[in-house]
Amino acid sequence: MILLENVNKFYDGFQALKDVSFTVNKGEIVGFLGPNGAGKTTTMKIITCFLKADSGRVEVMGYDVNKNSLKVRNSIGYLPEANPLYPDMFIPDYLEFIGRLRGLSQKFIKKRKNEVINLCGLKDVLDKKIGELSKGYRQRVGFAQALLPDPPILILDEPTLGLDPNQVVGIRELIRELGKEKTILLSTHILREVEETCSKVIIIHRGRIITEKNIDELPSIGGEDIRLKLIFSIIPEDIGRLNEIDGVKGFEKISNREVIVFIERDKNPRNEILKRAINSNWMIEELYTERVSLEDIFRLLTKDESRQN
Repeated sequence: MILLENVNKFYDGFQALKDVSFTVNKGEIVGFLGPNGAGKTTTMKIITCFLKADSGRVEVMGYDVNKNSLKVRNSIGYLPEANPLYPDMFIPDYLEFIGRLRGLSQKFIKKRKNEVINLCGLKDVLDKKIGELSKGYRQRVGFAQALLPDPPILILDEPTLGLDPNQVVGIRELIRELGKEKTILLSTHILREVEETCSKVIIIHRGRIITEKNIDELPSIGGEDIRLKLIFSIIPEDIGRLNEIDGVKGFEKISNREVIVFIERDKNPRNEILKRAINSNWMIEELYTERVSLEDIFRLLTKDESRQN
């Protein structure tokens, strides 16, 4: 459905994307993760034909984005981070306006408009102007306009940004429902959102793709499905000696007292860590095992400056 091969993009000499390659297959809900400035929005703008890559290959539904941009645009429903709405319009009028802009027939607009209003849970606010709606409902209007042409692919850029917890739950449920019929690429920095809605994760960091895996394959990156957490009275100055222990893949300081230790697959260095602590007079107050989460994997892969290798 979506294919990128060796895509590069420069801004005034700065390389925003560096040989970006990944695929999104039919029926997948894929989480596209990365720190701020990693290249997520640039990548999505290239896929949706709002921006042209400097080199590389990009295809959507088999169409080259440069040679067949109209067919690509007709295949995609796009919800950008800055949701473009008209606050003085009512929802049905806005959707009709969007439908005409996209070249849809009046007959199709009339039928599809009611379908997306129902699908996005907007029936109860049709008597209000868009500017009078809560942010959660305005985001639903954004979903409705993206869905209006009934595209096979949805590109969602930070769809829950700025929403309160109840609104976030509602949007997640909507994404899961849409995923039954659509292929979805979801860009977000909210890791729980990905864990609860996506089957696959792509992580981009400093313009490069650093992993592309199914959700259930991710724990193996950090060492099976566990990590070790050490709590000290104060972290010792020679904490770097942890890396001398067989089975320790790296570690991260998360406070002036706490350290997360990432372990290699099929290894258990717990006893060796305790021996090193005794021999080095480290004042460990607690040591316990935790399951690796998507947040752990994300930090492990994107915060190289925080890891000691």
